[in-house]
Amino acid sequence: MAPTNQAPVAQPGRDAQPADASAPSGAHNLAGSAPNDSAKSVAARASAELSHLAAKPLPPGLYLVATPIGNLSDITLRALSILASADIVLAEDTRHSAKLLNHYAIKTKLRPYHEHNAERERPAILANLKANMSVALISDAGTPLVSDPGFKLVRDCADAGHMVTSLPGPSAPLAALLPSGLPTDTFVFAGFLPSKNKARQARISELAAIPATLVLFEAPSRLPATLGDLAALLGDRPAAVARELTKLNEEFARGTLGELALDFAARESIKGEIVIVVAPPEEQAATDEQVEQRLSEALQDMSLRDAAKTVAQELSIPRNRAYELGLALKRTTRNAD
Repeated sequence: MAPTNQAPVAQPGRDAQPADASAPSGAHNLAGSAPNDSAKSVAARASAELSHLAAKPLPPGLYLVATPIGNLSDITLRALSILASADIVLAEDTRHSAKLLNHYAIKTKLRPYHEHNAERERPAILANLKANMSVALISDAGTPLVSDPGFKLVRDCADAGHMVTSLPGPSAPLAALLPSGLPTDTFVFAGFLPSKNKARQARISELAAIPATLVLFEAPSRLPATLGDLAALLGDRPAAVARELTKLNEEFARGTLGELALDFAARESIKGEIVIVVAPPEEQAATDEQVEQRLSEALQDMSLRDAAKTVAQELSIPRNRAYELGLALKRTTRNAD
């Protein structure tokens, strides 16, 4: 089966390029339809709610604020209020984050906080909080601390007794997982795999037996090699590659790992932010030897009926199979005696 590619679909607010940052909100309505009465009512209510939030004094503390991963309209009203009311906004790349703040006319001072200056900046931030200031932490896109710096700052703030709270919102791992068509009940976010081949393959081997859907970040230049390694080490599991999530050129490619590896290896160029989602390993049916071993243990203090029921539930096998193997086991034991 060839991988299926979901073509990009233009949606209002999709383009988060700098040129759009100063455009009026109506300019994002790519469909061109005039707002109806319901849309006007929603806009008025949202404006009133934002005014209500902005009028409240912001308590001192550290606020972890999720920001859009591409579509500027994905920010929450509460996030806008916090960013506007905070004394300081900490950002990985202040030039990048300035586009978001400028788009919403937010004048709060931006200060850089990233892996290269974190050790130096943390004492100053703690001093700000001790002086009863409110500090917001954002990443370049999505939810802070998810594959981004910040956990040491949170730990130190909590240890010092300062209030730390999070504002939920956009998250690339979840935005990729939900439309992937893969199981969502249990998943593991493993961040970026190592860039070196041997280290990447070793890490994939560590992840192979985890009974959960895997969610990974990857750079476009390494995507074909990573998909090839995933197919070789995990088997040809169902998977999805999400590219440029929530942006104008958003793409979902679904197929097996082998099919996706061939697909992306054949492309002349790959651009944008990448999330890979891989299905969990197939459950292996218990062998007769495994069932008999467990039955032998259960029959020490259970009747055959109860032992068969218990083992069937534990190993996810039909009860009659467990019962028949139990009968055979008891006959073998009697003959041996």
